[in-house]
Amino acid sequence: MLYIEQLKNRYRLIISYVGIIIVGVGVIMLLPLLTLPFYPEEISMTPYFVFPALITITFGYFMKIVPVNNKEETSLSLPEGGVIVVLAWFIMIVLSTLPFIMSGMLNFSQAMFEAVSGWTTTGLSVVDVTTAPKIILMWRSIMQFFGGAGLAVVMLSAIIGPHGLGLYVAEGRTDKLLPSIAKSTKLILSIYASYVIAGIVLYTIAGMPIFDSINHAMAALSTGGFSTQANSIGHYNSLAIELITIILMFAGTTNFVAHYVLLRGRIREFFRIGEVKFMLFLLGTLIPIVTFISLRPIYGNLAESFRVGVFELTSALSTTGFAIVEYNVWPAFAVFIMIVLMMIGGGTGSTAGGIKLYRVFLLFKSLVWNIKSYLQPKSLVEEHSINRPDGKFYVSKSHILEVANFFFLVLVTYIIGVAIFLAHGYPLLDSMFEFASSIGTVGLSVGITSASAPLGIMWTQIVGMILGRLEFFVIFFAIIKMIKDSSFMIKYKNKA
Repeated sequence: MLYIEQLKNRYRLIISYVGIIIVGVGVIMLLPLLTLPFYPEEISMTPYFVFPALITITFGYFMKIVPVNNKEETSLSLPEGGVIVVLAWFIMIVLSTLPFIMSGMLNFSQAMFEAVSGWTTTGLSVVDVTTAPKIILMWRSIMQFFGGAGLAVVMLSAIIGPHGLGLYVAEGRTDKLLPSIAKSTKLILSIYASYVIAGIVLYTIAGMPIFDSINHAMAALSTGGFSTQANSIGHYNSLAIELITIILMFAGTTNFVAHYVLLRGRIREFFRIGEVKFMLFLLGTLIPIVTFISLRPIYGNLAESFRVGVFELTSALSTTGFAIVEYNVWPAFAVFIMIVLMMIGGGTGSTAGGIKLYRVFLLFKSLVWNIKSYLQPKSLVEEHSINRPDGKFYVSKSHILEVANFFFLVLVTYIIGVAIFLAHGYPLLDSMFEFASSIGTVGLSVGITSASAPLGIMWTQIVGMILGRLEFFVIFFAIIKMIKDSSFMIKYKNKA
């Protein structure tokens, strides 16, 4: 009986915290209205944001006020943090479709796709940016900004502080900048916001219109990739804008703890971090290879080929999804390399998606360690370590196994997703590219993604984007916990 009451109280706590996040989403939904003084002709769009915001805030408020015993003294476990993240993301995605649906721009499936792409910072889009109102374009970018920051962490860490480690980890942030979760989150947000402001200023100086600068700075740093132009960054045909975008993409895909190390002037320590070295190695190796083998025959001169290679491969690995060219003339080798980079993804504890540089780097290191072990005396016992942003980390076999299991889950999911694309009649390479872009939360497309795409494809991409952003174990643990707890309470009620 006591356990049942404790369990109910834990779920009331979960509902209350989810309510806080949903109230925050409602407030965020009002932010696009700040564009109206500059675009007064869009005043008729006001109800499509005000009414959804009121619905969202009201819904969240009633969840928030659920009575909870000893709320201040309660710590969150990882599975409970996972439940909060999964429920909050599902509810906020559904509610975020309302501006698209009420304005008549998109149907439910299309609106779900756009909202999921926004909050997961993917950047695949079914919106025609050439005709969409500015307020809608701003809403897409705002979703990416807060989605990249990790909305659940941002909203709750200041409230639940050190008790919220389970939530912090559930959002995919395993390294802390400071001993306090709340202070770490505030520092992350200050770094994040500072980079966005710097990006806006630099874009404007480089000649990009201020509205575009705001949207692209948010999309670049969140590694989201939503653009206000149909041809993405390629629309501007500006080397300066491309360089600024590359810098922002690097910033967004780098672990926030690594940023902290760099900003404190510990430059050597920054470049010793395993995933930073691996990222530079991948790009430093693959850009020249792809440029010489695949791009030079297409773009003619070496300088233009190198310019395209640097931008596109950085966009793929950082999982940003900005582009300056189309891929319909690219040879299969270059497209395949892009697929590999999209699947690898960016740094842990960053705004990027994908398997993550750290995990792939660790698997390569473990392979090297395993080969070396066969060449060394059997009696030799060696501790293996890897440099992470928070210092040297000694790797256990169980940690390698966990990473390998994650890699296997991603691979199986990827194969299933590609098979669904093939079943709809799309070519193999195009199917591999498009679903890699979805599950890696990248946003690059070979043309399959559109408002007229089959529903089966659209929903396959939606599932891929969610799994890619929230990561598999968090979702699985959360679902298993909810099923297990629900079954226990139902059995108890039937016995009673």
